[in-house]
Amino acid sequence: MESYDVVVAGARSAGASTALLFARAGYRVLLLDRAAFPSDTLSTQHIHRPGLRLLRRWGLLDRLVATGCPPVRRISYALQDVRLAGPVPVEEGIDAVYAPRRYVLDSMLIDAAVAAGAEFRQGCAVTGVLTEGDRVTGVRCGTGRGESEVRARLVVGADGMRSTLAGLCGAAVQRQDAPRTCVYYGYWEGLPAQFEVYERTGRLIGVVGTHDELTLVAAYFPQSEFADVRRDADRAYREAIRTTAPELAERALSARRVERLRGTGSQLNHLRTVTGPGWVLVGDAGCHKDSITGTGISDAFEQAALLAESVGAGLHDDRVLAAALDRYAGGHRRLMEPRYRTALDTAQLEVTEQRLEFTRWIASDQASASAFLSVAVSHVDAAELLPAVG
Repeated sequence: MESYDVVVAGARSAGASTALLFARAGYRVLLLDRAAFPSDTLSTQHIHRPGLRLLRRWGLLDRLVATGCPPVRRISYALQDVRLAGPVPVEEGIDAVYAPRRYVLDSMLIDAAVAAGAEFRQGCAVTGVLTEGDRVTGVRCGTGRGESEVRARLVVGADGMRSTLAGLCGAAVQRQDAPRTCVYYGYWEGLPAQFEVYERTGRLIGVVGTHDELTLVAAYFPQSEFADVRRDADRAYREAIRTTAPELAERALSARRVERLRGTGSQLNHLRTVTGPGWVLVGDAGCHKDSITGTGISDAFEQAALLAESVGAGLHDDRVLAAALDRYAGGHRRLMEPRYRTALDTAQLEVTEQRLEFTRWIASDQASASAFLSVAVSHVDAAELLPAVG
């Protein structure tokens, strides 16, 4: 039977970055994914400032830029008739944000993990876990050629919102909330854009430039409207742009949408127990929230870094590893619970008079506006904005 120090199920932003960090720490790592790569996945694509800092620390930010991902150096936010705009604030030498296509980003991370010594198997799905008593000691995985068993000191579930590993390991759901929004994504040619958000009650439009001189335009609707929206998604998508972002709609007249419109009405909201004997969850497997705040990639990077730092050199000592997983669980809770609440609040798609007046007040003062825009690229908890602009 094969044996590794760490087995990671799921090779996108959470799993590939986790595999990279453990491999760089000198551990023997196996990275698995049921998909074939390079491949795309539904995503807001936006990497917030904390995620960019980690990419730079890992030596990968310049590599991402070299793929042709355009720097996004200006940001605008329109709440009904109130508009804020300005440059992306420069922090720690980073003067832009990036929104790479996922088939580029995920492949880059996988390549970096392999270069660090990880083994990668694509088209390989986890079908079961190996156990000794209450401890997970490995996985059973299958390809078109059959099944095999792999032992590991630590099994990492980074396999997304509907995590197979979470179910197999018995990860309890600590909090669950009904879906708030549905969303449709379209890619446009000939529609120059930076990072733009347009919001009114019941609608939110997000816009960002990406690879190949394309622009991603995402339209969010209340989940209660999903059945109607999906009947004619193209019409609903274009109408949402026209009524929520008329300036964008005007620019789009001379542009062309490419690729098929893609969307989902299944944005689950849950927080799971993220650790147990011999196993741990990273990324959407442990916490999935409405994508409307666009923090998923950065969240995944931060969790991967937190896990690797928590474990350190202690993987092969049972007591040290148990304490490390407890540290990770506590850090994960402190990191993700506020972001979970913020995502659900934003996904209400409700523009109150109080919010509108507050935004008007911010727009009237440049320092306050700059602080607000800094929040947008740093995914600070919204509550932290008040002392920043007070």
